[in-house]
Amino acid sequence: MKRPKLKKASKRVSCSKRYKIQKKVREHNRKLRKEAKKKGVSKRPKKDLGVPSSAPFKEEILREAEQRRQQVTAIKRQAKKAERAQKRKKEKEPASKETEPKVKRVRQVKGTKKQTAPDKNSKQYLCSELNKVIDASDVVIEVLDARDPLGYRCPQLEEAVLQREGNKKLLLVLNKIDLVPKENVERWIQCLQQEFPVVAFKASTQIKDKTVQAKKSRIVASNEVLDKSRGAACFGNSLLTELLTSLAASKQSETSLRVGVVGFPNVGKSSLINSLKGVLACNAGVKRGITKSMQEVHILKNVKLMDSPGVIASLSNPPASMALRSLQVEEGQESVLEAVRTLLKQCDKTQIMLQYTVPDFRNSLEFLSLFAKKRGYLQKGGIPNTEQAATAFLADWTGAKMSYHCKPQENRSLPAYMSDAVIAEMKSGWDLDQLQKGNKETLKGIKFPNQASSISIISKGPTAGLLNVSDISEDKPGAAATETVAEQNDENNEVTYCQTIQLLQISQADWSAGNEDKNASLDFLSTDAYDFNTDFK
Repeated sequence: MKRPKLKKASKRVSCSKRYKIQKKVREHNRKLRKEAKKKGVSKRPKKDLGVPSSAPFKEEILREAEQRRQQVTAIKRQAKKAERAQKRKKEKEPASKETEPKVKRVRQVKGTKKQTAPDKNSKQYLCSELNKVIDASDVVIEVLDARDPLGYRCPQLEEAVLQREGNKKLLLVLNKIDLVPKENVERWIQCLQQEFPVVAFKASTQIKDKTVQAKKSRIVASNEVLDKSRGAACFGNSLLTELLTSLAASKQSETSLRVGVVGFPNVGKSSLINSLKGVLACNAGVKRGITKSMQEVHILKNVKLMDSPGVIASLSNPPASMALRSLQVEEGQESVLEAVRTLLKQCDKTQIMLQYTVPDFRNSLEFLSLFAKKRGYLQKGGIPNTEQAATAFLADWTGAKMSYHCKPQENRSLPAYMSDAVIAEMKSGWDLDQLQKGNKETLKGIKFPNQASSISIISKGPTAGLLNVSDISEDKPGAAATETVAEQNDENNEVTYCQTIQLLQISQADWSAGNEDKNASLDFLSTDAYDFNTDFK
């Protein structure tokens, strides 16, 4: 009954009617429970008791189950990412051409012909930009990582510089020397000086933009302390600028000295330019392959530096070299887990355990799960995020964080493109005494790591690179592919891709079967719900 001056009717019911409804509902629920008991369908799914304590090898069974769960979740996550990427592509695509008028379609076709820009991520474009830098430069600086200088040398690049016209000079810069023991750095400088002049260098990784510096300079504190941290400090920049200015003065030309900075990705090319300039002129970061094209930076009136994209590593290199010096992980050609697995095989297990303070592990997947728990890389439910742990581990090795070193090869024979005449020509024009004194002063000011705290690895030799477009089309996986196949056959502890697929199928089947049981019970309850209109209208 609707009361006057009120929008809604009252929900009050007589007590007899309310009691009658409750009685009918109880009877209906009792009837449903009896039928469910007969069919063997229960509301609550049975709890998984897990592995009993008396079972043998309980820890191994639980570890294997956890690894399977991680693999299944990783595959599901990748599938979700692929679906999201496809959805974004579809959203970005314009409306269908059929709905647009003909005149508009013709204009669009003409515009696309004029505005066809090259793909900056393609290997052909990166090679062309690198060749531009080599052709335009008078001096080519090849930046090497001090942790593995021989591995970061590219014979094809050095040969191309020596064969170009214009009597180009080649200078080696040994970067990241603060991550290597002092004795090792000194021996590498002596070894490399037999071929080319070498400058010991430590680039600053905390250089800020002009706008940030201008804002900070407005407010100057009275008790301002200079930032002398490990990342902010830079060593060897004064020596390198003096060498370049003296060479520019000796040439006595009106044009400024053009210096090209080349090397493999993430060796510190952009950081070196920023350290010499003193301002953030080029984008630099832990991620590999940030620089895509040639960039000119004036550090002095008569000296101009040119930044270049990283040298593309050939597929014929061993997998350890490809994991550290190629862009396969960034391009999606190789997973991060595979790169970490190849790196762990090159290292001593005890040194890795001491460096990362991790207990003993059997394979790379177990190491990543332990490493993820230590760093706090956990997913929902406390599951270790192995993919995030793998990216952090790879960033430590490619960036300026992890300390590892290689022993220099004594009595190494000269490459085919080198001779005594070429070595004499490369060393002419430089003040070698000043270079030697400057390197000694640089090594005095740096705090080097201890020999015991640095991981020792074996260098795989110079890394082959691609400089021409024709080499890219002909590039085929050689020794790297055969080595990876042999390593995969030897791995008995690792879970293969087929096993992960089978595990995913099994888990999906179990999950669907469990859901069917739950849905059956829910459907049974939902279809036979009590209808009040049958007794009360």
